[in-house]
Amino acid sequence: MIIGEDRILAGVYQRFPVIAVKGRGVLIWDSEGREYIDCMAGYGVAIVGHCHPKVVEAIKNQCEKLMICHCSLYNDARVEFLETLVKYTPKGLDRVFLSNSGAESIECAIKLAAKYTGRREFIAFTGSYHGKTLGSLSLTWNSKYRKPFEHLLYPHVKFARYNDVKDFESKITDNTAAVIVEPVQGESGIHISSYEFIKSLRELTYKHGSLLIVDEVQAGLGRTGKLWSHQHFNIDPDIMCIAKGIGGGIPLGVTVARSDVMNVFKIGEHSSTFGGNPIACAAGKTVLNIIAEENLVENAERVGSKLKNMLQKLQDESKIIREVRGIGLMIGIEMKINIYRILLETIKKGVIPLYSGINTIRLLPPLIISEEQASRVVKALSEVVKSYSV
Repeated sequence: MIIGEDRILAGVYQRFPVIAVKGRGVLIWDSEGREYIDCMAGYGVAIVGHCHPKVVEAIKNQCEKLMICHCSLYNDARVEFLETLVKYTPKGLDRVFLSNSGAESIECAIKLAAKYTGRREFIAFTGSYHGKTLGSLSLTWNSKYRKPFEHLLYPHVKFARYNDVKDFESKITDNTAAVIVEPVQGESGIHISSYEFIKSLRELTYKHGSLLIVDEVQAGLGRTGKLWSHQHFNIDPDIMCIAKGIGGGIPLGVTVARSDVMNVFKIGEHSSTFGGNPIACAAGKTVLNIIAEENLVENAERVGSKLKNMLQKLQDESKIIREVRGIGLMIGIEMKINIYRILLETIKKGVIPLYSGINTIRLLPPLIISEEQASRVVKALSEVVKSYSV
């Protein structure tokens, strides 16, 4: 199976030798029946757990009624999702465009900001990751992703140093259409904004008449112990991008903005064939309700805090852990060595980790993870890292 998939699938993914065939909650099983605690969770997608019974039921019910309905027609599942969504979005963000992924949600935000302001310049930050489509890649920092396509990228983007107020202040001008930021950066290794930094973004975008776009694709939906990661900083964005966990495993991207911003789009200027399809909307409504009903934001804060504390104790006992960073259930473990072998050995111990670059393990487990399961994750990592020395 592995050989067949590698022979046919585009070779653009870092692969690990696990054939996943079943998932329930925090757990997945491979083709030989081995059980794993899944701290990759589809890159944070399985936010309410794999195959949550309520999500499965919602998808099944919708599949039996209507599977596709273009937004040229009205649809009951879509309006129910939209009405549920705006109950949870920040005040003032009440106009929505629906797509299929995080990158698509960013693409919409770029076009909105450019049209609303009539300006062409954007500011993103070192360490940023906003996607790999050409527009979103233009706002993504890592040269590994950018270099092969540099000649195709949008040229009017400045990168300011993350968490550096002075550097940002030197780059924003009255020609800046928008500033885009992840309050907690995931791809670069779990880096958290300072309060002063995020507040300065909001104040200076107001001053220059620029829009503030908050990328909540990875850090949103309760992962950081707040429903939206920017709520840790008491700011109100003009545009917010959501994806990953919102569909419970079904592709779904959301761009939500102030009405005056979203209303600059005229008919035909932006659209999506599959965006707002009934299956994704039925799943999305259910995911939002599960997060609220099962107190998953609170669980992320509580279990995430205990998990981070356990990992910091492991750091004190280990010779190869440089730093443990994180907030809620979004945690990075930076190592002093290349982590590839550590990832493979951790998988053998029954935990599927994620990574950020070559030296940081990233943990994005479902928000339903228990303290006992978090302890098992640390136990597996402990057994691996204590066998190394530098």
